[in-house]
Amino acid sequence: MRHFKLLLILIFFSIISCEKKQSHRYTFYYWKTNLALDKTEKEASQKATYPYLYTRFFDVDKINGKFQPVGVFTKDKSFNLDKDKQIVPTVFITNRSFINITEDEIQLLAERTNDLIQRKIILHQLKANQEIQIDCDWTAGTRDDYFKFLKKLKEVSGKSITCTLRLHQVKDKNTMGIPPVDRVFLMCYSTSSPLENSDKNSILEVNILKSYLSKLENYPIKTIEVALPIYSWGIVTNHLGKHKLINALSKKDLQNPDLKKISETEAEVQKDGFYFGHYLNKGFRIKVEDISDEQLQDVVNFLEKKINHFNIVYYQLDSKFVTGQNFDF
Repeated sequence: MRHFKLLLILIFFSIISCEKKQSHRYTFYYWKTNLALDKTEKEASQKATYPYLYTRFFDVDKINGKFQPVGVFTKDKSFNLDKDKQIVPTVFITNRSFINITEDEIQLLAERTNDLIQRKIILHQLKANQEIQIDCDWTAGTRDDYFKFLKKLKEVSGKSITCTLRLHQVKDKNTMGIPPVDRVFLMCYSTSSPLENSDKNSILEVNILKSYLSKLENYPIKTIEVALPIYSWGIVTNHLGKHKLINALSKKDLQNPDLKKISETEAEVQKDGFYFGHYLNKGFRIKVEDISDEQLQDVVNFLEKKINHFNIVYYQLDSKFVTGQNFDF
Protein backbone atom coordinates (compact mmCIF):
# COMPACT_ATOMS: atom_id res chain seq x y z
CA MET A 1 0.00 0.00 0.00
CA ARG A 2 2.85 2.32 0.88
CA HIS A 3 4.53 1.67 -2.48
CA PHE A 4 1.23 2.27 -4.26
CA LYS A 5 0.80 5.68 -2.61
CA LEU A 6 4.38 6.57 -3.49
CA LEU A 7 3.72 5.60 -7.11
CA LEU A 8 0.62 7.84 -7.22
CA ILE A 9 2.61 10.77 -5.85
CA LEU A 10 5.32 10.27 -8.47
CA ILE A 11 2.73 10.10 -11.25
CA PHE A 12 1.04 13.25 -9.95
CA PHE A 13 4.26 15.28 -9.90
CA SER A 14 5.21 13.86 -13.29
CA ILE A 15 1.93 15.16 -14.75
CA ILE A 16 2.42 18.56 -13.12
CA SER A 17 5.97 18.71 -14.45
CA CYS A 18 4.80 17.91 -17.98
CA GLU A 19 2.15 20.61 -17.78
CA LYS A 20 4.70 23.18 -16.75
CA LYS A 21 6.99 22.22 -19.61
CA GLN A 22 4.18 22.33 -22.19
CA SER A 23 5.17 24.93 -24.77
CA HIS A 24 3.00 27.38 -26.64
CA ARG A 25 2.04 26.70 -30.23
CA TYR A 26 3.98 28.96 -32.54
CA THR A 27 4.32 30.21 -36.10
CA PHE A 28 5.95 33.13 -37.95
CA TYR A 29 5.41 36.40 -39.70
CA TYR A 30 6.78 36.47 -43.25
CA TRP A 31 7.63 40.08 -44.09
CA LYS A 32 9.61 40.00 -47.33
CA THR A 33 8.29 41.33 -50.65
CA ASN A 34 9.01 38.06 -52.48
CA LEU A 35 7.38 34.95 -51.10
CA ALA A 36 10.12 32.34 -51.35
CA LEU A 37 11.45 30.00 -48.69
CA ASP A 38 14.98 28.68 -48.68
CA LYS A 39 15.73 25.27 -47.17
CA THR A 40 16.24 26.60 -43.63
CA GLU A 41 13.07 28.72 -43.71
CA LYS A 42 11.00 25.87 -45.12
CA GLU A 43 12.20 23.52 -42.40
CA ALA A 44 11.38 26.09 -39.72
CA SER A 45 7.91 26.57 -41.21
CA GLN A 46 7.32 22.82 -41.32
CA LYS A 47 8.23 22.47 -37.65
CA ALA A 48 5.95 25.34 -36.57
CA THR A 49 3.14 23.99 -34.41
CA TYR A 50 0.51 26.65 -35.28
CA PRO A 51 -0.77 25.93 -38.82
CA TYR A 52 -0.69 29.47 -40.26
CA LEU A 53 1.93 31.71 -41.83
CA TYR A 54 1.15 35.41 -41.32
CA THR A 55 2.26 36.79 -44.65
CA ARG A 56 2.67 40.47 -45.51
CA PHE A 57 0.75 41.08 -48.76
CA PHE A 58 1.40 44.82 -49.09
CA ASP A 59 1.44 48.15 -47.26
CA VAL A 60 -1.08 50.95 -47.72
CA ASP A 61 -0.13 54.62 -47.61
CA LYS A 62 -1.87 57.85 -48.54
CA ILE A 63 0.23 59.58 -51.18
CA ASN A 64 -0.86 62.91 -52.69
CA GLY A 65 -4.30 62.41 -51.20
CA LYS A 66 -4.79 58.94 -52.69
CA PHE A 67 -4.54 55.48 -51.14
CA GLN A 68 -1.70 53.52 -52.69
CA PRO A 69 -0.58 49.92 -52.22
CA VAL A 70 3.16 49.85 -51.54
CA GLY A 71 5.53 46.89 -51.94
CA VAL A 72 2.91 44.42 -53.16
CA PHE A 73 4.38 40.95 -52.74
CA THR A 74 5.33 38.52 -55.48
CA LYS A 75 5.59 34.73 -55.20
CA ASP A 76 8.43 32.54 -56.34
CA LYS A 77 7.40 29.50 -58.39
CA SER A 78 9.18 27.24 -55.92
CA PHE A 79 7.09 28.41 -52.95
CA ASN A 80 4.77 25.93 -51.31
CA LEU A 81 3.52 25.22 -47.83
CA ASP A 82 2.78 21.90 -46.18
CA LYS A 83 -0.73 20.57 -46.74
CA ASP A 84 -1.69 21.38 -43.16
CA LYS A 85 -0.53 25.02 -43.33
CA GLN A 86 -2.41 28.11 -44.55
CA ILE A 87 -1.54 31.71 -45.38
CA VAL A 88 -3.03 34.58 -43.39
CA PRO A 89 -2.97 37.80 -45.48
CA THR A 90 -1.45 40.61 -43.43
CA VAL A 91 -1.53 44.27 -44.44
CA PHE A 92 0.30 47.21 -42.88
CA ILE A 93 -1.54 50.55 -43.13
CA THR A 94 0.13 53.82 -42.19
CA ASN A 95 -1.53 55.84 -39.47
CA ARG A 96 -1.57 58.93 -41.70
CA SER A 97 -3.90 57.10 -44.07
CA PHE A 98 -6.66 57.65 -41.51
CA ILE A 99 -6.03 61.35 -40.86
CA ASN A 100 -9.01 63.42 -42.12
CA ILE A 101 -10.44 60.36 -43.88
CA THR A 102 -14.09 60.56 -44.98
CA GLU A 103 -16.82 57.93 -44.64
CA ASP A 104 -16.71 57.30 -48.40
CA GLU A 105 -12.93 56.88 -48.25
CA ILE A 106 -13.24 54.34 -45.43
CA GLN A 107 -15.61 52.33 -47.60
CA LEU A 108 -13.27 52.66 -50.59
CA LEU A 109 -10.20 51.68 -48.57
CA ALA A 110 -11.92 48.58 -47.18
CA GLU A 111 -13.12 47.49 -50.62
CA ARG A 112 -9.77 48.05 -52.35
CA THR A 113 -7.81 46.36 -49.56
CA ASN A 114 -10.02 43.29 -49.73
CA ASP A 115 -10.05 43.25 -53.55
CA LEU A 116 -6.25 43.31 -53.80
CA ILE A 117 -5.90 40.59 -51.17
CA GLN A 118 -8.35 38.33 -53.00
CA ARG A 119 -6.73 38.99 -56.39
CA LYS A 120 -3.31 38.04 -55.05
CA ILE A 121 -4.69 34.87 -53.46
CA ILE A 122 -6.24 33.81 -56.78
CA LEU A 123 -3.25 34.89 -58.89
CA HIS A 124 -0.75 32.95 -56.79
CA GLN A 125 -3.12 30.07 -55.98
CA LEU A 126 -2.56 30.44 -52.27
CA LYS A 127 -4.28 28.37 -49.63
CA ALA A 128 -5.52 31.19 -47.41
CA ASN A 129 -7.21 31.08 -44.04
CA GLN A 130 -10.52 32.85 -43.39
CA GLU A 131 -8.69 35.65 -41.62
CA ILE A 132 -7.21 39.02 -42.57
CA GLN A 133 -4.81 40.76 -40.21
CA ILE A 134 -4.30 44.54 -40.22
CA ASP A 135 -1.21 46.16 -38.75
CA CYS A 136 -1.52 49.87 -37.91
CA ASP A 137 0.01 52.05 -35.22
CA TRP A 138 -3.19 54.00 -34.72
CA THR A 139 -3.39 57.02 -32.40
CA ALA A 140 -6.07 58.66 -30.29
CA GLY A 141 -6.79 61.01 -33.19
CA THR A 142 -7.28 58.27 -35.78
CA ARG A 143 -8.73 55.50 -33.65
CA ASP A 144 -12.42 56.07 -34.48
CA ASP A 145 -11.89 56.06 -38.23
CA TYR A 146 -9.48 53.13 -38.04
CA PHE A 147 -12.01 51.14 -36.03
CA LYS A 148 -14.71 51.99 -38.62
CA PHE A 149 -12.38 50.65 -41.29
CA LEU A 150 -11.91 47.36 -39.40
CA LYS A 151 -15.68 46.94 -39.16
CA LYS A 152 -16.14 47.78 -42.83
CA LEU A 153 -13.39 45.38 -43.90
CA LYS A 154 -15.10 42.58 -41.99
CA GLU A 155 -18.36 43.47 -43.73
CA VAL A 156 -16.99 43.55 -47.28
CA SER A 157 -14.67 40.54 -46.91
CA GLY A 158 -16.84 38.22 -44.85
CA LYS A 159 -13.62 37.20 -43.08
CA SER A 160 -12.49 37.25 -39.48
CA ILE A 161 -10.50 40.45 -38.93
CA THR A 162 -7.63 40.54 -36.45
CA CYS A 163 -5.22 43.37 -35.74
CA THR A 164 -1.92 44.07 -34.09
CA LEU A 165 -1.75 45.74 -30.69
CA ARG A 166 1.24 47.81 -29.59
CA LEU A 167 2.42 48.21 -26.02
CA HIS A 168 1.38 51.86 -25.67
CA GLN A 169 -2.09 51.00 -27.00
CA VAL A 170 -2.50 48.65 -24.04
CA LYS A 171 -1.13 51.03 -21.44
CA ASP A 172 -3.20 53.98 -22.72
CA LYS A 173 -6.31 52.00 -23.64
CA ASN A 174 -8.67 54.70 -22.36
CA THR A 175 -7.39 57.21 -24.90
CA MET A 176 -6.33 54.75 -27.61
CA GLY A 177 -9.60 52.83 -27.57
CA ILE A 178 -10.33 49.14 -28.00
CA PRO A 179 -10.38 47.82 -31.58
CA PRO A 180 -13.61 46.10 -32.70
CA VAL A 181 -12.05 42.67 -33.23
CA ASP A 182 -12.34 39.35 -31.44
CA ARG A 183 -8.60 38.70 -31.35
CA VAL A 184 -5.49 40.90 -31.14
CA PHE A 185 -1.79 40.18 -31.65
CA LEU A 186 0.32 41.83 -28.96
CA MET A 187 3.61 43.12 -30.39
CA CYS A 188 6.18 42.49 -27.66
CA TYR A 189 8.99 44.48 -29.24
CA SER A 190 9.98 48.00 -30.34
CA THR A 191 10.15 49.20 -26.74
CA SER A 192 12.08 52.32 -27.83
CA SER A 193 13.43 54.02 -30.94
CA PRO A 194 16.75 52.70 -32.33
CA LEU A 195 17.53 56.19 -33.64
CA GLU A 196 17.74 57.78 -30.20
CA ASN A 197 20.85 58.00 -28.03
CA SER A 198 20.25 55.27 -25.48
CA ASP A 199 22.05 52.39 -23.81
CA LYS A 200 18.82 50.36 -23.88
CA ASN A 201 18.01 47.59 -26.36
CA SER A 202 15.50 49.24 -28.69
CA ILE A 203 14.13 45.91 -29.89
CA LEU A 204 13.15 44.73 -26.42
CA GLU A 205 13.76 45.93 -22.88
CA VAL A 206 11.85 43.47 -20.72
CA ASN A 207 11.43 45.87 -17.80
CA ILE A 208 9.90 48.50 -20.08
CA LEU A 209 7.56 45.89 -21.56
CA LYS A 210 6.46 44.81 -18.09
CA SER A 211 5.69 48.41 -17.09
CA TYR A 212 3.56 48.93 -20.20
CA LEU A 213 1.68 45.65 -19.67
CA SER A 214 1.31 45.81 -15.88
CA LYS A 215 -2.51 45.91 -16.24
CA LEU A 216 -2.77 43.61 -19.27
CA GLU A 217 -5.13 41.29 -17.41
CA ASN A 218 -7.71 44.12 -17.43
CA TYR A 219 -7.64 44.57 -21.22
CA PRO A 220 -11.21 44.09 -22.53
CA ILE A 221 -10.24 41.77 -25.40
CA LYS A 222 -9.41 38.45 -23.80
CA THR A 223 -8.20 36.50 -26.83
CA ILE A 224 -4.64 37.73 -27.17
CA GLU A 225 -1.90 36.15 -29.24
CA VAL A 226 1.73 37.17 -28.72
CA ALA A 227 4.25 38.40 -31.31
CA LEU A 228 7.86 37.94 -30.17
CA PRO A 229 11.04 39.25 -31.81
CA ILE A 230 13.80 37.01 -33.10
CA TYR A 231 15.37 39.59 -35.42
CA SER A 232 18.51 41.63 -34.96
CA TRP A 233 20.02 44.75 -36.47
CA GLY A 234 22.95 47.10 -36.31
CA ILE A 235 22.75 50.75 -35.31
CA VAL A 236 25.42 52.86 -37.00
CA THR A 237 26.43 56.14 -35.35
CA ASN A 238 28.42 58.70 -37.31
CA HIS A 239 30.70 61.52 -36.09
CA LEU A 240 27.72 63.85 -35.60
CA GLY A 241 25.80 61.37 -33.47
CA LYS A 242 23.32 60.59 -36.24
CA HIS A 243 22.03 57.03 -36.46
CA LYS A 244 20.91 54.64 -39.17
CA LEU A 245 19.91 50.98 -39.20
CA ILE A 246 21.45 48.00 -40.94
CA ASN A 247 18.92 45.19 -40.80
CA ALA A 248 19.81 41.57 -39.98
CA LEU A 249 23.23 42.41 -38.56
CA SER A 250 24.47 40.01 -35.86
CA LYS A 251 27.33 39.86 -33.39
CA LYS A 252 29.17 37.48 -35.74
CA ASP A 253 29.27 40.25 -38.34
CA LEU A 254 31.44 42.31 -36.02
CA GLN A 255 34.23 39.74 -36.43
CA ASN A 256 35.80 41.72 -39.25
CA PRO A 257 39.50 42.71 -39.41
CA ASP A 258 38.48 46.24 -40.43
CA LEU A 259 36.34 46.61 -37.31
CA LYS A 260 37.77 47.18 -33.84
CA LYS A 261 35.72 45.40 -31.21
CA ILE A 262 34.75 47.71 -28.34
CA SER A 263 32.55 45.18 -26.59
CA GLU A 264 30.64 42.02 -27.43
CA THR A 265 27.97 44.10 -29.18
CA GLU A 266 29.91 47.16 -30.42
CA ALA A 267 32.70 47.87 -32.88
CA GLU A 268 34.39 50.85 -34.53
CA VAL A 269 35.16 51.15 -38.24
CA GLN A 270 38.94 51.35 -38.79
CA LYS A 271 38.97 52.52 -42.41
CA ASP A 272 36.57 53.96 -44.96
CA GLY A 273 34.77 51.41 -47.08
CA PHE A 274 31.68 49.35 -47.75
CA TYR A 275 30.38 47.29 -44.87
CA PHE A 276 27.22 45.14 -45.08
CA GLY A 277 26.12 47.02 -48.20
CA HIS A 278 26.67 50.49 -46.70
CA TYR A 279 29.54 52.94 -47.10
CA LEU A 280 30.90 53.75 -43.64
CA ASN A 281 33.70 56.11 -42.65
CA LYS A 282 36.54 55.46 -40.24
CA GLY A 283 35.41 56.18 -36.69
CA PHE A 284 31.77 55.23 -37.25
CA ARG A 285 30.46 52.94 -34.52
CA ILE A 286 28.24 49.90 -34.97
CA LYS A 287 26.07 48.55 -32.16
CA VAL A 288 24.34 45.20 -32.67
CA GLU A 289 21.01 44.58 -30.94
CA ASP A 290 19.53 41.10 -30.71
CA ILE A 291 17.33 39.09 -28.39
CA SER A 292 18.39 36.21 -26.15
CA ASP A 293 16.43 33.11 -25.22
CA GLU A 294 16.51 34.32 -21.61
CA GLN A 295 14.74 37.55 -22.56
CA LEU A 296 12.06 35.70 -24.52
CA GLN A 297 11.54 33.24 -21.66
CA ASP A 298 11.22 36.15 -19.24
CA VAL A 299 8.52 37.73 -21.42
CA VAL A 300 6.64 34.44 -21.79
CA ASN A 301 6.74 33.79 -18.03
CA PHE A 302 5.40 37.28 -17.39
CA LEU A 303 2.60 36.98 -19.94
CA GLU A 304 1.53 33.57 -18.63
CA LYS A 305 0.52 35.36 -15.43
CA LYS A 306 -1.53 37.88 -17.41
CA ILE A 307 -3.12 35.81 -20.19
CA ASN A 308 -4.87 32.46 -19.77
CA HIS A 309 -3.66 31.03 -23.06
CA PHE A 310 -1.78 32.32 -26.09
CA ASN A 311 -0.04 31.24 -29.26
CA ILE A 312 3.21 32.86 -30.37
CA VAL A 313 4.02 34.45 -33.74
CA TYR A 314 7.73 35.10 -34.20
CA TYR A 315 8.92 38.07 -36.21
CA GLN A 316 10.24 37.04 -38.60
CA LEU A 317 10.76 33.93 -40.77
CA ASP A 318 14.26 34.48 -42.14
CA SER A 319 17.06 31.93 -42.31
CA LYS A 320 19.41 34.34 -40.56
CA PHE A 321 17.06 34.58 -37.58
CA VAL A 322 15.67 31.05 -37.29
CA THR A 323 19.00 29.22 -37.50
CA GLY A 324 19.84 27.86 -34.05
CA GLN A 325 16.84 29.63 -32.49
CA ASN A 326 14.90 28.01 -29.66
CA PHE A 327 11.10 28.18 -30.16
CA ASP A 328 10.17 25.94 -27.25
CA PHE A 329 8.74 28.49 -24.81
